[in-house]
Amino acid sequence: MLNAMAALGWLTPRRRSATARSVLAGEASAEAARKSTQEISAREPEFPVHGDDRAAAFFDLDNTVMQGAALFHFGRGLYKRKFFETRDLARFAWQQTWFRLAGVEDPEHMQDARDSALSIVKGHRVSELKSIGEEIYDEYMAGRIWPGTRALAQAHLDAGQRVWLVTAAPVEIAQVIARRLGLTGALGTVAESIGGVYTGKLVGEPLHGPAKAEAVRALAAAENLDLDHCAAYSDSHNDIPMLSLVGHPYAINPDSKLRKHARAMDWRLRDYRTGRKAAKVGIPAAAGVGAVAGGTAAAIAMHRRRR
Repeated sequence: MLNAMAALGWLTPRRRSATARSVLAGEASAEAARKSTQEISAREPEFPVHGDDRAAAFFDLDNTVMQGAALFHFGRGLYKRKFFETRDLARFAWQQTWFRLAGVEDPEHMQDARDSALSIVKGHRVSELKSIGEEIYDEYMAGRIWPGTRALAQAHLDAGQRVWLVTAAPVEIAQVIARRLGLTGALGTVAESIGGVYTGKLVGEPLHGPAKAEAVRALAAAENLDLDHCAAYSDSHNDIPMLSLVGHPYAINPDSKLRKHARAMDWRLRDYRTGRKAAKVGIPAAAGVGAVAGGTAAAIAMHRRRR
């Protein structure tokens, strides 16, 4: 500071005064920046923490890791492979329209939809659906992974932590996606099978809402994880129970209800959508009503498979 002031001696008093004030302003700004950085570092320690073997990360899939719904894309692939007939499409489309217009999930109608959809995979081998899942990932899903969320997952992997998908999507397709992304594994809904063949029956309910939280809690206990050290990521208010379990909840591309809740709880938010994409949540635009109906039907089809 003294050297800087001495160097001003050759200037006129007025110019010397103005320059001195600029020097003071610059040094004050630099000092404030250093102080702010130190305060932020104190508030936000390194995350994810390297070498913490009791920490893991749990990622919702639809609109969090991947643009749109995995079930929808999977359904498109099944429809392309003629798992559906035209008369099925009309029934499934009507059921989906009823859900959207009613705005509620009536148990009777939901059961009808599940029973109808499960009939599609009844008699098919689990190995067949797994193989098809690999193809469908390449056709419809690989190009829809959010780079930002992918980077978050990789940060946990680079820190030596385990990373799991937690989704209502079929466990077979969830496992394909997890493997392709280099993640640890996936928790997903399964359809009952006997002798490697789908029976067309459910075992329990889809992994949705509170069920996700229960699955994470059970996995944490089995894997000796400390949930306070863990992170969870989701776009949907339906996953608030799962997000509330962990010490590091993130709202990713959040719907309006989750955004409001996250702000109230001071959770971290990330939004990788821009413009029109940010205003659209859920199933993306697709090629035709037939594909939408096919995706809806197949989406429900593969729920719980007994291991």
